[in-house]
Amino acid sequence: MRVTICGARGSTAAPGPAHVRYGGHTSCVALSHDGERPSLVLDAGTGIRRVTGLLGDRSFAGSIVLGHLHWDHTQGLPFFAAADRPDSRTDLYMPAQGDAEEVLRRVMSPPHFPITPAELRGTWRFLGLEPDTPRQIEGFTVLALEIPHKGGRTFGFRVSDATSSVAYLSDHCPTALGPGPDGLGEYHDAAVTLARDCDLLIHDAQYLDEELPTRASFGHSSSGYAVHLAQHAGARRVLLYHHDPPRTDDDIDVVVASHAGDPVPVDGAVEGMVIDLRTAPAP
Repeated sequence: MRVTICGARGSTAAPGPAHVRYGGHTSCVALSHDGERPSLVLDAGTGIRRVTGLLGDRSFAGSIVLGHLHWDHTQGLPFFAAADRPDSRTDLYMPAQGDAEEVLRRVMSPPHFPITPAELRGTWRFLGLEPDTPRQIEGFTVLALEIPHKGGRTFGFRVSDATSSVAYLSDHCPTALGPGPDGLGEYHDAAVTLARDCDLLIHDAQYLDEELPTRASFGHSSSGYAVHLAQHAGARRVLLYHHDPPRTDDDIDVVVASHAGDPVPVDGAVEGMVIDLRTAPAP
């Protein structure tokens, strides 16, 4: 499995010279089978624009899976050029909550945006996704589980193929379930199940541990929680994700460096980063 980070910011895009190395685009990760072009996209923040470049001059034929419907996970949809073509084919999954296309229209229709989802070119299907049962999407096995996050139904995902697995919890507020053993939030069943023995854990790390007392109510995790969850669940590598918009490249360097001595390898998600996962099958 090839994992490409197309957007790593949370909440809102963060352009400018202080955000060049880690990037300013919002949440989007492209997944592809070995030697193939991306066919499964996790979230559709502004970073989804980068997926078009990964496809060369080809139209998109694949699926987009949304963890939830906040702006920083949906605003890129109408700007995903490779999917807005007459010969494209896109299945878009989102947490089930009524008619999927109608729910998406609330964030994409006049007067808020010039067109509706139905006006995107190509063949689109808008599908509600229920948690708990793994399903096959574009040749990947995708498990969705509900996780706490403020302001709407939110899923985390575990995506696996024949050789590797990645857990994706982009927006996660474990303190909503209690302080947990170290005050950073509960290591609850859904989070542990998604991360269990995975090759790569991509996890919300919007805040510093010391920021949680005043910011946990915004709905996100700290970097310490992400790393401790990885240790608790046996994940092999952590990618700190959903960087706070004001946090500069240098600031993120400091966060990553603070975890240099941890038992599990820790990196910060960088826009454009490519990770090839080719390990023995994970349970």
